[in-house]
Amino acid sequence: MDNTPSDAPTPTDSSAVAGLPGDVASLSYEQARDELVSVVSELEQGASTLERSLALWERGEALARRCEEWLMGARERLEAARRQAPTS
Repeated sequence: MDNTPSDAPTPTDSSAVAGLPGDVASLSYEQARDELVSVVSELEQGASTLERSLALWERGEALARRCEEWLMGARERLEAARRQAPTS
């Protein structure tokens, strides 16, 4: 049973993923987070070329935005659930 209000944005709404590469926009939170960890690790180790470093940085930025969208969506869902919960 899904208690998500119909007007609550989710991380898969097209407006939520606007501006992200298609492959990043389709990632789950866990997938995006794990890939972001890998990107950061490679950047910290020193990528082989400047071009590779820039590509990794751009990918990392997109992955970080995707994670943030998931977290904002989760926060909104929790707040909506709290508003709907009966007070005791």
